[in-house]
Amino acid sequence: MSTRSGPIDPRLWTRSVPVRRYLVGSVVFSSVTTACVIVVAVMVGTVLGGAITDPSRRDPGAWTAELVVLGCAVVVRSLSTWARSRYAQRSALRVVRGLKADLLDAATTRRDLRGADDRGEWTTVLTRGLDGLAPYLTDYLPALVLAVMVTPATVLVIAVVDPLSAVIVVVTLPTIPVFMVLIGLLTRGRSRRTLDAMARLSARTMDLLAGIPTLRALGRQDGPSARIGELGESHRRRTMSALRVAFLSSMVLELLATLGVALVAVTIGLRLVYGEMGLTAGIIALVLAPEVYLPLRALGSAFHASEDGTEAAGRAFALLESTEGSARPGVRTQVPPTGALTVELTGVSVRGRDGWAPSGVDATFRPGEVTVLTGANGTGKSTILATILGLVEPDEGRVELISSDGRRLDLSRVDLETWWDRVAWLPQRPAIVAGTVADNLDLGAGGDVDAAARATGFDRVLATLEHGRSTVLGAGGAGLSLGEAQRLALTRTLASAAPVLLLDEPTAHLDPECTARVLESLVAAARSGRTVVVVGHAPEVLAVADSVVTASRPAVPA
Repeated sequence: MSTRSGPIDPRLWTRSVPVRRYLVGSVVFSSVTTACVIVVAVMVGTVLGGAITDPSRRDPGAWTAELVVLGCAVVVRSLSTWARSRYAQRSALRVVRGLKADLLDAATTRRDLRGADDRGEWTTVLTRGLDGLAPYLTDYLPALVLAVMVTPATVLVIAVVDPLSAVIVVVTLPTIPVFMVLIGLLTRGRSRRTLDAMARLSARTMDLLAGIPTLRALGRQDGPSARIGELGESHRRRTMSALRVAFLSSMVLELLATLGVALVAVTIGLRLVYGEMGLTAGIIALVLAPEVYLPLRALGSAFHASEDGTEAAGRAFALLESTEGSARPGVRTQVPPTGALTVELTGVSVRGRDGWAPSGVDATFRPGEVTVLTGANGTGKSTILATILGLVEPDEGRVELISSDGRRLDLSRVDLETWWDRVAWLPQRPAIVAGTVADNLDLGAGGDVDAAARATGFDRVLATLEHGRSTVLGAGGAGLSLGEAQRLALTRTLASAAPVLLLDEPTAHLDPECTARVLESLVAAARSGRTVVVVGHAPEVLAVADSVVTASRPAVPA
């Protein structure tokens, strides 16, 4: 379903302060430009008409005041155009940056970004989609404001000095917006379809990247390439089609504007030859005629920027509104800042694309115990951790936190920020941020980092790094191998002082010696009164469990 609401999305003005400021600035700059256009035309017509028709005033000194005013108007118009361009670029960056920040904040609070299609939509809007707002703000919006201000003002001046030229302009001028409407009807939905194609391509690419290890293990790593190629070709065809329409429509708009100016020029020339009008009035009307059409020509040229920009803005606001609409009402409960916590799941089920996974989970994760979540692949073990974190809301059942004083807190009504302060989480693909090793170790750490590094073997990794903890890492852990990045993230988790530890396959990529030390550390953490939940299926992991919870899914997917 299209999210466009016309060439101007009113939500841009109501929800974005930089856009409102930019609109005010555009009106100011356009007012200055309008005044300068009229002054330049009047001064050029006055000077040329007077100098040509009055031999006694052909000395430049006779027009000193007019020439000074003309020069000032030209300089002011040039400066205004330059300032408007710079202001537009900076404002566009602020608007896009603000919307991206709002979307990122909304994405972190959503609890239902489960499928690749959802992630592809958000990724597309956050990257290429919102970037389409920049030309909308820098090209289309200034042209629209100029068309609203310059065109009527110049037509009015032409009507004063030469009514016939004004009639010609008024008759020919509507051909441009009419043609723009025809273009709009022709290209209706084109931007939406282009963004849809981009979203599908992003989603499939993300799915492929996430599943590369599994595909390689099965020898099917080349299988999805044909589908990715088809999606890429579809996106290419849509993009080239949009470019063809843009170039052709711009050419026709230029032709219509040129013909309009030519008609004005021809009629003025004929009447000057037959002495039916004054030279000054003719020059003023002739100088102003192109200025009448210029904003509309620019508006037509930027029409596709309008489509892309409003489509991107519409999708961004739709995503924001869907997040606001799904926000949990009455979220007031704060998780106690101290004390042990028990996590209890009652009948927790989550519906995925392939059915229920997990289904009907009843489990209690207690302080002082190591609980191992096990089960076949695809039964929802990682999803159980996500429901405990509050990142995924169960379709059935509930998750409750039980404080040390026996108070029960329904996770659906808990302030997640206070809950996340009490949890340390190790996902299957841990986040390694761009920065130093020390920056990554300090994320959420509150315990003995050195002891945790010895347990995970990351101390040996540090010894091989030339700058130790000051070593700079790239985004995603660039500079470390997969195993080294896993050890870093595991060290960070074990060093956390949080009372609840959630670990998804923590011994993956570890040798037997490190695996034994990590499991000893987890047992020690549990014995100190912390709640430890581990996803795993290896015999050595199951051997340290105080209790085992087996995830499953129905025999027949719902």
